[in-house]
Amino acid sequence: MTNAHTLRGMATVNYFADDIAAARKWYSELLGIEPYFERPNPENLAYIEFRIGDYQHELGIIDRRYAPKGAASGPGGAILHWHIDDIDGTLERLKAMGAKEYDPLTPRESGFITASVVDPFGNVLGIMYNPHYLKILDEIKQA
Repeated sequence: MTNAHTLRGMATVNYFADDIAAARKWYSELLGIEPYFERPNPENLAYIEFRIGDYQHELGIIDRRYAPKGAASGPGGAILHWHIDDIDGTLERLKAMGAKEYDPLTPRESGFITASVVDPFGNVLGIMYNPHYLKILDEIKQA
């Protein structure tokens, strides 16, 4: 690669679920939208995908039987944090929807706040109030 920016941006994050139909319902309620992509068909789901946020990032949910060999069966590993404007309200909503707190609401330096939950399907969902995200978004909108 000759591009100085090897990692250009988050393209797709994939979560796994044993029950794709239940995951479809749960994430549709959380996000307020239906998946834009489903395979092989709505009656026999193996993969669904949502486009979300300011940059239409992709959130894919894959039937757990297609997980790579050796994939963790429980929460763990890297945590992707999604920017949230109302982190307190979002965390409470996630817990009311059945998610379990993984990492509590934690104020960080310079106004950053993080938390994470385990969704009902065993995936870690990170949320974050990120002033840097808002600054970059504002700069892009002004350009």
